[in-house]
Amino acid sequence: MTIMIIGLLIFLGSHSVRIFAENWRQQQIAKYGENTWKLAYSAVSVIGLAIAIYGFGQMRLNPIYVWFPPMGLRHAVALLMIPAFIMLVAAYMPRNAIKAKLGHPMMLAVKIWAFSHLLANGRLGDIIFFTAFLVWAILAFKAAKKRDRNTPPATTATSVPATLATVGVGLVAYVIFALYLHTVVIGVPAFG
Repeated sequence: MTIMIIGLLIFLGSHSVRIFAENWRQQQIAKYGENTWKLAYSAVSVIGLAIAIYGFGQMRLNPIYVWFPPMGLRHAVALLMIPAFIMLVAAYMPRNAIKAKLGHPMMLAVKIWAFSHLLANGRLGDIIFFTAFLVWAILAFKAAKKRDRNTPPATTATSVPATLATVGVGLVAYVIFALYLHTVVIGVPAFG
């Protein structure tokens, strides 16, 4: 579990710079350039995520159970992940009304993902893993909203086709991940 926590500290720590050290971040970008910053940030993030995932897998070999969630909560996760996938796609699909309305759908998707997985997983490692992401997403969303109030983002026109495409791609991504990739990536079936 220690390896997982180290990975989480690296990954979420790098993703918390905008929450706790925005001025320092801007200084580094000014000093080294945006591309260098993005490269370093990405490298640290990938390393942290790889360590966290490896540690998560190791933690599952010797689990410590805190509670045993009822089977019905797995169904809740399946339902909650539908809007999470749609919001994930909304973060990147241009001109969709979901992003225009919510502002930061990626962080909302992470909140839903983490919260729903806390409901259905009772191992101590799972609780630490998903709680870390949930706390980060709450703080990151709050910081992003504060930045928006200080410097409102440019408004962009939305379109119904872009919004419908966002929902459609989100649903297709959900089905592919739930039916196939969850088992490959996570090692357990999403519906099982």
